[in-house]
Amino acid sequence: MHNLEENYDIVVVGAGHAGCEAALVCARLGLNTIVFTISIDSIALMPCNPNIGGSSKGHLVRELDALGGEMGKNIDKTFIQSKMLNESKGPAVHSLRAQADKQEYSREMRRTLENTDQLTIRQAEVSEILVENHHITGVKTSSGAVYHAKAVVLATGTYLRARCIYGDVSNYTGPNGLQAANHLTASLIDNGIEMFRFKTGTPARVDKRSIDFSKMEEQLGDENIVPFSFSTDSKSIQKDQVSCWLTYTNSETHRIIRENIDRSPLFSGAIEGTGPRYCPSIEDKVVKFPDKDRHQVFIEPEGLYTNEMYLSGMSSSLPEDVQYQMYRTVAGLEQVKIVRNAYAIEYDCINSLQLKPSLEFKKIHGLFSGGQFNGSSGYEEAAVQGFMAGVNAAMQVLEREAFVLDRSQAYIGVLIDDLVTKENHEPYRMMTSRAEYRLLLRQDNADLRLREIGYKIGLVSEKDYNYVKEKERLIEEEIKRVENTPIGANPKTQDFLKNHGSTLLKTGATMAELIRRPELNYFMLTEIDENRPDISYDIAEQVNISIKYEGYLKRQKQQVAQFKKLESKKLDINFDYSKVASLRKEAVQKLNLYKPVSIGQASRISGVSPADISVLLVYLEQEKRSR
Repeated sequence: MHNLEENYDIVVVGAGHAGCEAALVCARLGLNTIVFTISIDSIALMPCNPNIGGSSKGHLVRELDALGGEMGKNIDKTFIQSKMLNESKGPAVHSLRAQADKQEYSREMRRTLENTDQLTIRQAEVSEILVENHHITGVKTSSGAVYHAKAVVLATGTYLRARCIYGDVSNYTGPNGLQAANHLTASLIDNGIEMFRFKTGTPARVDKRSIDFSKMEEQLGDENIVPFSFSTDSKSIQKDQVSCWLTYTNSETHRIIRENIDRSPLFSGAIEGTGPRYCPSIEDKVVKFPDKDRHQVFIEPEGLYTNEMYLSGMSSSLPEDVQYQMYRTVAGLEQVKIVRNAYAIEYDCINSLQLKPSLEFKKIHGLFSGGQFNGSSGYEEAAVQGFMAGVNAAMQVLEREAFVLDRSQAYIGVLIDDLVTKENHEPYRMMTSRAEYRLLLRQDNADLRLREIGYKIGLVSEKDYNYVKEKERLIEEEIKRVENTPIGANPKTQDFLKNHGSTLLKTGATMAELIRRPELNYFMLTEIDENRPDISYDIAEQVNISIKYEGYLKRQKQQVAQFKKLESKKLDINFDYSKVASLRKEAVQKLNLYKPVSIGQASRISGVSPADISVLLVYLEQEKRSR
């Protein structure tokens, strides 16, 4: 029997948000790359919500863009509404979110992949990973073709043995009725990889013509649109936007859900997978928050060329007849017609504790993974993991050092560190509260934090890198000017202060001192600042934040310095912790199981206490002395 055999540097399995980023990175770094997808028409498919970004997810997209990823550029080309969230709160939690035209988003990403040198797209199902002596050697497809590779990135999303369920209807398909990937799981288990079964859900899509928008609150986009990508010219994306709409569930909706809860596969035991706590179905919300008399429902367009609308906040796996009943109790949806039913989807993913911080499997050299396959949820979480897995697969093939971001450098670092050190019994979702250094890791300064790293890897152009260096220089210059510009207690200043409800000056002050006042900021001071240079908004924003939050920023930088100390104390991943006499039994078990790469990582493993870390530090010090 003659089977096809081909050679590539890198194989990427899956072309969702993780797979696209992984494949682009490897090809752009000059490696001969092939990406497999079950359907070429589903490249960068958005099977759930029609948006990119949002609270903390916007940070991830901005960081990905600063490093040289594609998601930010792609949404800038295909959005239909854009909004900066949490603007009434501090800059640490500002997050950009854009509604996407789903079909355009997918089409545009496919165009990018198809026109990238060194990148081959292949429609086929990968059914086996090929491993020799704990080293990956390639993959085999269901037709028997073998693709040899030096590294493999798994980014299978929600397709492995996927099953879509609503009521007692169960279809063995991937999202949107696409073919599931039913063979790869067995090969992974045969190679000693521990698998979990997770679930996620999606709401119904409904016909726009059957909605009464007069009963809902209109949600408009921002007047001034801020791009996701640092290399998008903001003038080029100011355009007419499409509205979203807000309505609410009510006691009648909740009554229908409660009366039919026994028919939900979530509660009847028909679904074995664990769902995401932070993105619950509507039946979950009604059961878990019985005191809430209403829940928000956002009605979001799926694109410009379709009447399909997405009912955000009402994902469900209730039977079809119950879906109609409950949706029709909501204001504005009384006559609603369903285009696609809501459903839950369950799928195979891995226990992510099997991964190194580089997203390489500890047991299999050259095998990397990213995205929902790692037990996370969300397009943005998937994209950044795909990117990092792709970079590290490429670094290994190019014989360069692995690339890891730590918790003090990026939300990406927090996300991956959480996945590889904490037990995740449900799909992991990024939130601002998970980032302990969030005042430093803002979405507005992602380019200042990460552009240089992207440039050194080889994914950011000289032009973009030089732009960020110039931006840094202008920010420093303007901060210095503002710190050293005195403002006298003259009538013009006093009038300005009075008009803004600020205490009048008794003696002179500097501009910076006025900016630090809670009721004032850098932008307001234009009225009395005669020598202000003509600088762009993004530079002015950095100047304002740096001065206004100076004390907090300093304190956070000190905390980071402490954190870095523990991260720099490396541990041997082959060390046997039972040799350390005073460690508690649970700590020994956990440390031997997870094999942390540093004291810092060890300190974040659940079941390892601060006292255990002290014992470890003393032991390491004694070992060092006795050498």
